[in-house]
Amino acid sequence: MKFIFPQNYNFKNKFLGIIDYSTLLLNIIWDLFVFAFINLFFQNITVKIFIFIIFCLPILLFCIVGFNHENILYIFIYLIKYISSNKLYFYDKKS
Repeated sequence: MKFIFPQNYNFKNKFLGIIDYSTLLLNIIWDLFVFAFINLFFQNITVKIFIFIIFCLPILLFCIVGFNHENILYIFIYLIKYISSNKLYFYDKKS
């Protein structure tokens, strides 16, 4: 069977077809950071699980769903650029 892909088709490699590898790496780093932080400060296993889910699950779901399947790293870069130079001007309309 032979498939023909258009030249402007953007083929991205994804882990299990749902998440980019760079986003997956970012999620793993964030999860390891949260896991290490939780293990330093908490002893009860139920508290550890609860806090880990609270801090890691929303980010994972946001990375999977995202904004029109945009890479989460690009979204962070856009947000940082906007925060560093937000030039929003309001003009008075004189009638």
